[in-house]
Amino acid sequence: MKKSIIFILPDLETGGAERIITTIANHLPRDRFSPSILLLRKEGAYLDFLKPDVEIIDIQTPRIRHSLKPILLEIKRRKPDIVFSGFGEVNAYLSLFIRLFPKTKFIARETNVVSQHVTRKEIRFFYKFYNGYDKIIAQSNDMQHDLVKNFGIKKKKLVKINNPVDINFIEEKLNGSERPIEFSHQYKNVVAIGNLSARKGFDNLLKVFSRLKNQNILLHILGDGKDKEMLLQMKEMLGLDHVIFHGKKSNPYQYLKYADLFVLSSRYEGFPNVLLEAGACGIYSLANNCPGGIDEIILDQINGEIANIDDYDSFAEKIKHAVHKNNNKENIKESIKNRFSKDIILQKYEDLLWNI
Repeated sequence: MKKSIIFILPDLETGGAERIITTIANHLPRDRFSPSILLLRKEGAYLDFLKPDVEIIDIQTPRIRHSLKPILLEIKRRKPDIVFSGFGEVNAYLSLFIRLFPKTKFIARETNVVSQHVTRKEIRFFYKFYNGYDKIIAQSNDMQHDLVKNFGIKKKKLVKINNPVDINFIEEKLNGSERPIEFSHQYKNVVAIGNLSARKGFDNLLKVFSRLKNQNILLHILGDGKDKEMLLQMKEMLGLDHVIFHGKKSNPYQYLKYADLFVLSSRYEGFPNVLLEAGACGIYSLANNCPGGIDEIILDQINGEIANIDDYDSFAEKIKHAVHKNNNKENIKESIKNRFSKDIILQKYEDLLWNI
């Protein structure tokens, strides 16, 4: 008998959680599962990637705090076998009402290290009810430990499933990618990618690059966000002519393909897709030593290194050394593919959903 599943997300914009749930819904075997995706608002680029047989439930509710009642009404009406909530704030609110649906299994997928990411007291309150979930998916050991230590989650409720990386998709993007015109052949080119917000630590990265002014190294930052103006002002103040803000790019793999180094400067992560993708492009990485599964992705001196970015001088020295390393791109790619390929990770999701 097929299991009916409702996945819950705010929308299908191009974020990590949206990508994972789109991929899961598309690839679940239809002889076992019937997937639907409930969206607070039907918008986002990943709508175009969904298979036609994945039903979209649009509750047309722009604000998360107003979404709870329509979500509960849809669950009551449809009586799914499984509800899979993939967004932290919705997970929190929903936890209080799980007991109303004793015949439905509830799964929450956390997207970040909660104690770092969730600061509002009114949302943290709901984590008192989190043990009501049948299973809670953490992307990394750090996320698991945080939920047990800081929120009293029972270990038996937790299951770790790392994020997958779609190797075939990335290789298709790489095949048609030409060297970006901003990549000077006279310079080493370092790439950083992410939302321009405090969490991603680009302010620290600019301070690091203020130590590299006399080096033939360019820093290319891809992304947009609320801190853009502040970071541009900081670039100007520090005199960083060798730092280029490119904005958001539809094909970031073009920049990764020709990079000499990828840098992750985040203050915390969930399980960073961009670090997986850099490795899938064969690019060596230097990552800040922050919570969120970094040490599960980086194999020291094989696909990258981990260091403390707030030691600006030391981190700058590591960049100077890393851009001149003669890395084996195929070894880097294999180090990611062998552990985080889509087929490996999707099988873990399928097993969880079938056996719950």
